[in-house]
Amino acid sequence: MTDAVLVLNAGSSSLKFSAFAAGGGGAALAHGQVAGLGTGTAPRFTMDGGGEQSLPAGATHDDALGVVLEQCRTTLGDARIVAAGHRVVHGGLAFTAPVRIDAGVLAKLDELVPLAPLHQPHNLAAIRAVATRAPGVPQVACFDTAFHRTQPPLAQHFGLPRALTDAGVIRYGFHGLSYEYIASVLPGVDPHAAGGRTVVAHLGNGASLCAMRACQSVATTMGFTPADGLVMGTRCGSLDPGVVLYLMNHLGMTASQVEHLIDHESGLLGVSGVSSDMRELLASSDPRAAEAVDLFVYRIGRELGSLAAALGGLDALVFTGGIGEHAAPVRDRVVRAAAWLGAFAVHVIPTNEELMIANHTRRVLGL
Repeated sequence: MTDAVLVLNAGSSSLKFSAFAAGGGGAALAHGQVAGLGTGTAPRFTMDGGGEQSLPAGATHDDALGVVLEQCRTTLGDARIVAAGHRVVHGGLAFTAPVRIDAGVLAKLDELVPLAPLHQPHNLAAIRAVATRAPGVPQVACFDTAFHRTQPPLAQHFGLPRALTDAGVIRYGFHGLSYEYIASVLPGVDPHAAGGRTVVAHLGNGASLCAMRACQSVATTMGFTPADGLVMGTRCGSLDPGVVLYLMNHLGMTASQVEHLIDHESGLLGVSGVSSDMRELLASSDPRAAEAVDLFVYRIGRELGSLAAALGGLDALVFTGGIGEHAAPVRDRVVRAAAWLGAFAVHVIPTNEELMIANHTRRVLGL
């Protein structure tokens, strides 16, 4: 069997993985995840096509990687894992393309943890776990921010003093690996949209929109951190900074309490008081659940209008991500609300961030 590239996407409570042939090809040789890390319960390993086991309660990302490597060796037979590619949410100003990881790169990525505290620490934990358990395997970091570096400077700037802008306080944008995949396949789906003005809606627990002209990012809804933009599963999205000052100065909340509120207690969960899961909200008879869905759709409509303005019109709208791909009622409402934009094509394209990471890893390492 051919050698393999291991792709890892580490979250706060999960480690998702795929293995791809090192020599190329789009189909994954193996795919699965370890879920429930850091929750106090016993994490569960599952692999597509079979293979399940429980890990001890309190298992770490390093423990999870050990199980992943063991199961991949069993599944892949004689194949060797010759490289590992990682999704890393924030690349900052320094990293605008995938890069081979060394000690210097890892140190710079550590400095970006405050910009993506929900994601970056876990992305880096997976990198360190590979370095410990498979020290001879080269690793590549692929950044969710990199795709958006084609945006014009005005689309990236806040109205802040220039010294802060020069120091990196800009709109970075995220979900770039997903958008990059959509851009790579869009020419085969809709050549007119690929050469024209398209907005891609990556709607999941994290949600954002990206305006593309000729398949390059022009503007996006997420900003300095992944907390900006649309209402999301547990994140509030765009928020007047005066609200943060009010919470701290008048309600006595600490910075960490505000951060937890914005990232973990808000969004669909906070508005509904029911769930952060769109499937549960759509099935609920609770009026608060309906209001949360209404707000989600409304915010998408407002941001879609903004991005259409940045593009000077709209040729196509593409839905992707868990909600975008599977929640037809949400898609229908968004499209109906956007009728004022005139005629535009609508597509649903499943994303494949793992394949993009595998492709980047092969290219960087010359596999």
